[in-house]
Amino acid sequence: MAEYIAPIRDMQFVVHELAGLDQVASLPGCEEATADVVEAIFDEAGKFASGILSPLNRTGDLEGAQWKDGNVATVTGWKGAYKQFVDGGWNALSCDPEHGGQGLPRIVSALVEEMWNSSNMSFALCPMLTRGAIEAIELRGSEAIKQTYLPKMIAGEWTGTMNLTEPQAGSDLAAVRSKAIPQADGTYRIHGQKIFITYGEHDMTSNIIHLVLARTPDAPEGVKGISLFVVPKFLVKADGSLGERNDVHCVSIEHKLGIHASPTAVLAFGDKTGAIGYLVGEENRGLEYMFIMMNAARYAVGIEGIALSERAYQRALEYAKTRIQGAEAGVKGGGKAAIIRHPDVRRMLMLMKSQTEAMRAVAGVVAAAMDTARCHPDAEARKRSQAFVDLMIPIVKGWSTEKSIEITSLGVQIHGGMGFIEETGAAQHFRDSRITAIYEGTTGIQAADLIGRKIAREGGETIKGVIAAMRDVLPQLDAAGGPAFAAIRQSFAQGVDALEQGVAFILRTYGADIKSASVGAVPFLELFGIVAGGWQMARAALVAQRRIDEGKDNVFYRTKIVTSRFYADHVLSRAGSLAYAVVNGAAGALEIEDEAF
Repeated sequence: MAEYIAPIRDMQFVVHELAGLDQVASLPGCEEATADVVEAIFDEAGKFASGILSPLNRTGDLEGAQWKDGNVATVTGWKGAYKQFVDGGWNALSCDPEHGGQGLPRIVSALVEEMWNSSNMSFALCPMLTRGAIEAIELRGSEAIKQTYLPKMIAGEWTGTMNLTEPQAGSDLAAVRSKAIPQADGTYRIHGQKIFITYGEHDMTSNIIHLVLARTPDAPEGVKGISLFVVPKFLVKADGSLGERNDVHCVSIEHKLGIHASPTAVLAFGDKTGAIGYLVGEENRGLEYMFIMMNAARYAVGIEGIALSERAYQRALEYAKTRIQGAEAGVKGGGKAAIIRHPDVRRMLMLMKSQTEAMRAVAGVVAAAMDTARCHPDAEARKRSQAFVDLMIPIVKGWSTEKSIEITSLGVQIHGGMGFIEETGAAQHFRDSRITAIYEGTTGIQAADLIGRKIAREGGETIKGVIAAMRDVLPQLDAAGGPAFAAIRQSFAQGVDALEQGVAFILRTYGADIKSASVGAVPFLELFGIVAGGWQMARAALVAQRRIDEGKDNVFYRTKIVTSRFYADHVLSRAGSLAYAVVNGAAGALEIEDEAF
């Protein structure tokens, strides 16, 4: 099977034509992100992804991480690849230069992360969690904590984890029961168990820095009584060297459907004297701080969904071009044909291709907004961009991951019976993708956050602005002319109307009847994702036509218009039915008695 090849041409298109790299590079702190620098980064990242990480993906799936006596051995080749990864500076790409990072914009690092996840998601999970831990410490850690941990974590010498879930808690963090007992020296002794901890134990680095949610003895009940602590695997001496082993141990790792090479640990804190922890920020504000890490992780998980979709598409396309089976419909006497000539296979490939490109475009635009929210000199511009980012995080996370399950399943379908056979590799992408819609908050949690915090709570102000921006594209589609743009315009206009209908329902229903509004939350998230994707694909088609008019009539731009038209015909056309489910779908779900299920 062929190795992953980074879709650099489409990434460059997103960065320059849709996300506006020039505008991002003009922001304070982002000046080094010139077109030449970004091109070089993408080229080198693509080589590393295809040459180093991709060949280990199948090995990792077959071999899996191994637990023995509290220690976890990573897959053959993992340690060497990780050393090359950190030696190449990839771990520090978008981190703060003050502590050794390169400070590149999120729009750059996000698409590089897509390459890591496409080539080897199990490997990429480790630096992804480390980056989230770095961000939480950067924003809320004391100066002492920053100086102790950030340089090593940014350099990749130490990795980081996020410890939320407990056996009795699941997604309900109000049920967290881990204890943090204050000590006379200002530290805390942590006692409790955490489950589902990605890379909670491994052999790639000398230390692992756990960010742990726990309760102090006098903490109030519920989410308002949770504090956040740094708990290192090995304590760190004053001179920065490693000291004794902390009282945190891996008691097992999970046996999972996918991502076999990523160790998912059960960690026991304080089985002996108590694990020494250091308070991050103030007591009882831990959940607030953890959401810094959570939002970063949620966006990154959305990137995983896009990445797996791209990888599944590449594999399915390769198979469709080489698998000879059946005669081409409508061609008499033509003999057997590659299955890419069969209309239904072409439809499935275009579903994979168009939705992956739409998701990448949405995520790229959101990444650029993150850079604006962080770096723009005008406070009002930062506020507007952050509101847009907050609104779109559930879409990038929830929509992209749900679509990845469908897209990787289509990849199996295109392979036919061979897709169900592990040797082809198609099944691994399907299995790996299934977790993405669950961790860092299930799709239902993303949807509840979207309709509650991001729409109802602010009276729909931000999403109404997004809808207005969408409608601004319609006159441009009218002016473009031609059958392709007429089709895109029709489906997109209907999609925006459907989205507006769903928003209106949420705003008038949520406060008075939260259950009825919540039944349609996930359909609304899908509706918003589809229309947001249509927005970016419409913009992409317009840019492509402009480039063609400028004399750049190459295959890429023609294909972008065709792909955008397909998306409008086959994906955007679903918007009306989703809006109907949002507005009318409560009765069938809520009126049935529990005993009748």
